Amino acid sequence: MLPFKRAKFLRQALGLYERGERKLRRVMEMNGEKSVDFEENYGVEDQAITPWTVSVARVIGYSLMRDPRHNKGVAFTEKERNAHYLTGLLPPAVFSQELQEKRLMKILREYEVPLQRYMAMMDLQERNEKLFYKLLIDNVEELLPVVYTPTVGEACQKYGSIFRRPQGLYISLKEKGRILEVLKNWPEKSIQVIVVTDGERILGLGDLGCQGMGIPVGKLSLYTALGGVRPSACLPITIDVGTNNQKLLDDEFYIGLKQKRATGQEYYELLEEFMCAVKQNYGEKVLIQFEDFANHNAFELLAKYRTSHLVFNDDIQGTASVVLAGLVAALKLVGGTLADHRFLFLGAGEAGTGIAELIALEISKKTNTPLEEARKKIWLVDSKGLIVSSRRESLQHFKKPWAHEHEPVKELLAAVKAIKPTVLIGTSSVGKAFTKEVVEAMASMNEKPLILALSNPTSQSECTAEEAYAWSEGRAIFASGSPFDSVEYNGKLFVPGQANNAYIFPGFGLGLIMSGTIRIHDDLLLAASEALAAQVTEENYAKGLIYPPFTNIRKISAHIAATVAAKAYELGLASRLPRPTDLVKFAESCMYTPVYGSYR
Repeated sequence: MLPFKRAKFLRQALGLYERGERKLRRVMEMNGEKSVDFEENYGVEDQAITPWTVSVARVIGYSLMRDPRHNKGVAFTEKERNAHYLTGLLPPAVFSQELQEKRLMKILREYEVPLQRYMAMMDLQERNEKLFYKLLIDNVEELLPVVYTPTVGEACQKYGSIFRRPQGLYISLKEKGRILEVLKNWPEKSIQVIVVTDGERILGLGDLGCQGMGIPVGKLSLYTALGGVRPSACLPITIDVGTNNQKLLDDEFYIGLKQKRATGQEYYELLEEFMCAVKQNYGEKVLIQFEDFANHNAFELLAKYRTSHLVFNDDIQGTASVVLAGLVAALKLVGGTLADHRFLFLGAGEAGTGIAELIALEISKKTNTPLEEARKKIWLVDSKGLIVSSRRESLQHFKKPWAHEHEPVKELLAAVKAIKPTVLIGTSSVGKAFTKEVVEAMASMNEKPLILALSNPTSQSECTAEEAYAWSEGRAIFASGSPFDSVEYNGKLFVPGQANNAYIFPGFGLGLIMSGTIRIHDDLLLAASEALAAQVTEENYAKGLIYPPFTNIRKISAHIAATVAAKAYELGLASRLPRPTDLVKFAESCMYTPVYGSYR
């Protein structure tokens, strides 16, 4: 409801409220009872009240200031203040949105603790939505690490302590059998993107249960800021089936179910009901993005629902797409084609195997060779050593395609020496796993070793940018999952790239939405990777970067969206007809812009 319509409605409601209050006071006085404050005392003991009737009766302007979607704070003009009953509720000064932004950035920079900045940003999002997104868009390189990795990891760990106001839907085992009813409690009806987690594997931090809500909230903030998806079309959801984290179970402030995790049939029945309810309530084209599910559930859920729903697992598919983009871009620095390189992974979970599969798929398509043959260029190391054919019977199903013929190798360093990779990729969540000896071995075999330390948050990174450059004598091409500062080595400045999923999923999701795509095909992921790689400039390469800077992320997202949409139309997966003539311009026209409007 627009503010001027809201004002008319609230004035009518206020009249009804005041008449009701006067009648109650007269009745009480006739009965010799003491007059009471209608809102504060009526129904305090035995008589119940309906909260929304009390809220409606609040002064109109006061309510407007507490509506984050329409609130402008001190940016309300004199005319707007008079028209919407705001006079006196704000200090006299009128600030522009730009001045508000400058003031808030000054405040944020004064905080020394990253979690304080995170909390300040979340508070801003809850009171002034447009200012939050403008701040994030205009200062994306500075604030991205605040609202997402690495700070969001600490926020999730402490979510019970910093929790103030729900920012999404919580669906627990207690709601089994009525999930559709719970979805209908969400006030927005036109949902286009849902990001959902069960909190079992939050970043590299493990089982954080219900406190994993920080991940869907953060991801959807980026969908809006970086991809231009409307905030009202985004819905963060946490599915709470308990936690096996004993520290949380013993914490009196833990906000989730205090029970061990449900597994097996009970778990999958709840997820089935959830998926059916989402489709029934929001339709065929709602994008459901799975986040931070444990490996054993992530692969099974993606395989089960990818043929019946528009589903996307960012840990498997998004990570794969952004890493493939970096590898394609890096070819200009290291030479050759993807098929000319050998890849060694430390980590064989959903991220590692997802990246490996997409690399193999790209090699297969570019060389016109069978996928099984392309996989032979890729080797994986898990906690038990190199994945080889002699281990096949004991391997989880998603690791079996990578069990190649080779003698067993236990240690990463030995695997590097045996496989002689040109590319080393870390998805292990084991901090400092790329030791000095490992990096030196890579450098001894390759003029420009490509080293990607992708684990999040920063504490789990396999090595730092400084270590990669120093141990390779400044020859490594390095990128990481969490951000690292620039490094000076032997008088040369190196700028480490960040293989951040935020490069891919906002634009990818926008491309699906604007084309009305109903299913996700692997070719859409390949298209997104190639679109991102194409955005790396010669200036970026000169600094050793294999990803473009985030300062142009909305432009990058528009190009990714257009490329993904074009591929969807080509594959017959798009339902929005006719196809727009200029998909890049159409993508830009679809993007939400957080600029204040004028209220009559």
